[in-house]
Amino acid sequence: MPHTTLSGDLKGEGHRVAIAAARFNSGIVDALVGGALDGLVRHGVADDAITVVRCPGAWELPLVCRRLALSGKYDAVIACGAVIRGDTPHFDYVAGECAKGVATAAMESNVPVVFCVLTTDTPEQAQARAGGKAGNKGFDAAIVAIEMVNLLENL
Repeated sequence: MPHTTLSGDLKGEGHRVAIAAARFNSGIVDALVGGALDGLVRHGVADDAITVVRCPGAWELPLVCRRLALSGKYDAVIACGAVIRGDTPHFDYVAGECAKGVATAAMESNVPVVFCVLTTDTPEQAQARAGGKAGNKGFDAAIVAIEMVNLLENL
């Protein structure tokens, strides 16, 4: 008996997307936002259908993402931030709670909330993922957002 496979395509036309971006580690985050904007526009999301919202840091991203996702104004939300390990356990608390909060925002809103928060040991690792050797995770997050919007429409 044949099975059915559902998936989402990468057509962004007609979709509205919000990008929640932390100001902390702004050099890294700005590169992620640039990558996300590039990915969205390249796949057909109109520039005027994209809203960028700045918040202080990664700790604040979940609340901003939740508010955006529940607003009814956006088909997807992308959370952009960077948490770089230091000498204290602060990294573990911020990174873990940010990830949990972003996931909760998606589950509570039924809107794709894409996690594009780099959690790295060094600034060099973050730079490599924000347009360096490892590509731009912001661009990747844009692709995920579009695909998830279209997948959920197909479910």
